[in-house]
Amino acid sequence: MSYRIEVGFTPVSEFMASLHTYICRKSHKKIDLSIAWAQETEGQLTPELAAVLQNMNVDDDWKWMYLLVCLQVEAEEPEDFIEWFSQRTVPDLHDIFSRYSFPYTDDIAAFQTKMTYVLTGWNEQYFRLLDPAILQHLRQEVLNRKEQLNQSPQKEVLDDATNGLMFRDMKGMDRLLLVPQFHFQPLNVILHFGDTLLCHYSSRLYMGDHEYIPTHHLRVIRSLGEKNRLKIMRFLHQGPRSFIEIVRHLKLSKGITHDHLSKLRGAGLVYAHFEGESLVEYSLRLHALEQILPNVMNYLEQ
Repeated sequence: MSYRIEVGFTPVSEFMASLHTYICRKSHKKIDLSIAWAQETEGQLTPELAAVLQNMNVDDDWKWMYLLVCLQVEAEEPEDFIEWFSQRTVPDLHDIFSRYSFPYTDDIAAFQTKMTYVLTGWNEQYFRLLDPAILQHLRQEVLNRKEQLNQSPQKEVLDDATNGLMFRDMKGMDRLLLVPQFHFQPLNVILHFGDTLLCHYSSRLYMGDHEYIPTHHLRVIRSLGEKNRLKIMRFLHQGPRSFIEIVRHLKLSKGITHDHLSKLRGAGLVYAHFEGESLVEYSLRLHALEQILPNVMNYLEQ
């Protein structure tokens, strides 16, 4: 890989990840926090803010907010970023947006007003109440990954941190920024900005009963208990395959096939190969299979 890998974290990163998780309603059944988290969180919000968030989507406007967070690296806390963003003039934001190729709104002033309201409300009504242990864990995760980067090949660190995401070289891409996150586990946020590809990856932090086998190990075991997923893995054992090739092999709908692949991706049993934000093919992640029995035995012997 010709790009460099960096690992970073600031509280505003998890602030964005938490709001992304809430507004990405189609993912609520797939995340570890589950629908119950979304329902409980909605109960914390004012009816006005809840109504605005209900009509928000993960679209180009939301991608612009992520870009601005990435650019404003000095604003580590949500309050600092919100203050910076709210004080930009329309020409300021237009100048930033015009440097990038993806579409932006014609009404920048309305965009700024709406997003300032959303970010301020989310911070006051949800994020400021977050358990500080979550942010402490994410900071420690970054320190551990940076140390790993100093001792191991980049590709090995990428594989281990993301549980099987692989990013191909792309013209103009100089940096892959890995940011650990808690809320959207086991899913990822992957966004391409100029020379930077941003990837939120699962920190494998689970708030709850620590006597049970870790959630990411349980996910592997559960993923194997379905015949179509085993068929996919056997198919991938022959070599990398595109999504369409897997659909044709299974002779199932795209939706059902996508769900099976999502379960396998979440468990880290397959590699997902990306070109920028686009997932182009899958391959079998054999060493994850080989770790199943040792992980179970380690739990039994504790």
